Amino acid sequence: MNAPLANDVFLRALLRQPTERTPVWMMRQAGRYLPEYRATRAKAGSFLSLCMNPDYACEVTLQPLERFPLDAAILFSDILTIPHAMDLDLAFEAGEGPKIGKPVRTAADVDALFVPDPATDLKYVVDAVALIRRELGGRVPLIGFAGSPWTVGTYMVEGGGSKNFAHIKGMLYAEPALLHRMLDVVTRATIVYLNAQIDSGAQAVMVFDTWGGALAPAQYREFSLDYMARIVAGVTHEREGRRVPVVLFTKGGGRWLDHMAATGADAIGVDWTTDLADARALTAGKVALQGNLDPCVLYAQPEVIRQEVARVLASYGAGHGHVFNLGHGIHPDVKPEHAGAMVAAVHELSPAYHR
Repeated sequence: MNAPLANDVFLRALLRQPTERTPVWMMRQAGRYLPEYRATRAKAGSFLSLCMNPDYACEVTLQPLERFPLDAAILFSDILTIPHAMDLDLAFEAGEGPKIGKPVRTAADVDALFVPDPATDLKYVVDAVALIRRELGGRVPLIGFAGSPWTVGTYMVEGGGSKNFAHIKGMLYAEPALLHRMLDVVTRATIVYLNAQIDSGAQAVMVFDTWGGALAPAQYREFSLDYMARIVAGVTHEREGRRVPVVLFTKGGGRWLDHMAATGADAIGVDWTTDLADARALTAGKVALQGNLDPCVLYAQPEVIRQEVARVLASYGAGHGHVFNLGHGIHPDVKPEHAGAMVAAVHELSPAYHR
């Protein structure tokens, strides 16, 4: 039996309910900027081994909460767990990022794809979620996540990271029906995967669309947003007597926030290139907003960090429905004490906006 939540300010903010202050957490808050994370990864032997060991995944998920008074924990995992479970030969090469040994580029490749069973193919993730939830003991909510079908698809087709997405954009324009077939499988797999995380204890879920901003507007709606909307419709929305909020985040997606808000998501992540006042006007109060301090601000001294936190809070303005976060993940070479300065500034300055 999971303990009741002692701190639910994050969940209330996502649902635009009254909060006494602005909740705060960081994308990639469990990561290489923490020396304790690097020590655990060294014990695990590799990034993939770290992800696939529930004990280690739990350990690194909880590490930032021991340092900072954050308002949420996020499952430590990777957006490429689904293609890994599809037997596409995923590997992480030092200094080069993820590599897919069997890229998906032909109709036969797409025909071979399947929806992994979380109870077997992704058991290490659902086991990690259950363990983290127990170990949290109700301190803060646990966020589950997945990559967007478009973003996961870029790695599946390109075979790794890419600057111009030549293979998948080539497929998009030359064989759009084939790309839609692939994205359909990934979408169905993602819905099953997120629901398994919710069943195991995740109290909110987030969809990371890292590469949606690389698309032209019409293609973004057709090949990225429409599939995220299917995920929003397909995930479990209530568990343990309360709503499970869904957050969508498209890096570089500021010009499409109104379309994102129309999906039925509870909250939209905003990167640092869009002013929150503009985002709030564009979404017209339909969703909560999450963000959006430039991650590079954390290279500055604490007094500058405090000033920039104040700027972000003022940009959103008075009222509820704001979750403070970075506009993307924290950089690996940021000093932990600078992340702490950001969290402290949010705690100090945000209550004025909730009176």
